[in-house]
Amino acid sequence: MKEQLYSYLLMLGDNSMILAHRLSELCGHGPSLETDIALTNISLDLFGQVRNFFQYAAELKGGDCTEDNIAYLRTEREYYNCILVEQANTDFAHVIARQFFFDQFQYLQLKQLEKSSDETIAAIAAKSIKETRYHLRFSSEWMRRLGAGTEESHIKTQAAVDRLYPFVDELFTASAIEKALSDAGIAMDPGTVKAEYEQETKTVLEEASLILPDAAPRFAQGKQGMHTEQLGYILSEFQYMQRAYPNMEW
Repeated sequence: MKEQLYSYLLMLGDNSMILAHRLSELCGHGPSLETDIALTNISLDLFGQVRNFFQYAAELKGGDCTEDNIAYLRTEREYYNCILVEQANTDFAHVIARQFFFDQFQYLQLKQLEKSSDETIAAIAAKSIKETRYHLRFSSEWMRRLGAGTEESHIKTQAAVDRLYPFVDELFTASAIEKALSDAGIAMDPGTVKAEYEQETKTVLEEASLILPDAAPRFAQGKQGMHTEQLGYILSEFQYMQRAYPNMEW
């Protein structure tokens, strides 16, 4: 159970970490100063959540394991984030659609994890959900603005929805670890919030004059360590300093 809990914490942290890194790539490139700062702050919020999950994971692992080791010194196959969060910052519409699809899931997940029988996970969820509530409000409002805005913004946002929504199904496909820990009252079985997610997502998209694509889910096994080539590029940048200067200290 301890090893399963460790892997689950990596799963939770990796989703937030990879998305936070994607958002950090936009620093200084937002469409307006206010939006640029907002995206940067969301990135920082997510990195804060990552630290909480990885500090707990390092405590469970013991020995010389640290949050930095976990974040920077794993190979690509040892990351368990969903494929959705590693998708590229194609344009602003893609950034917002990716954020919205993840935020909606993350909010529902944290609501469930607040009830976890693991007191540390419950405490992290209770702290993180306050930030995630704001993230969801931000991305939802931008989905409405872009979808119901100009003809060009509508076309680009619909294209982003069509491109990214097929990756959403992976969020609700429970891994063996999630199933085992949900049975123990520690984790959330993601399938239990799928109906609520779909209803909430559909409501926002309808308000934005956007349509969910009639497309089959994309085959994705990020939770099993199988990723797109994009994660390799992310890690080459993300891990550079730690690998170039091992055991560096600020």
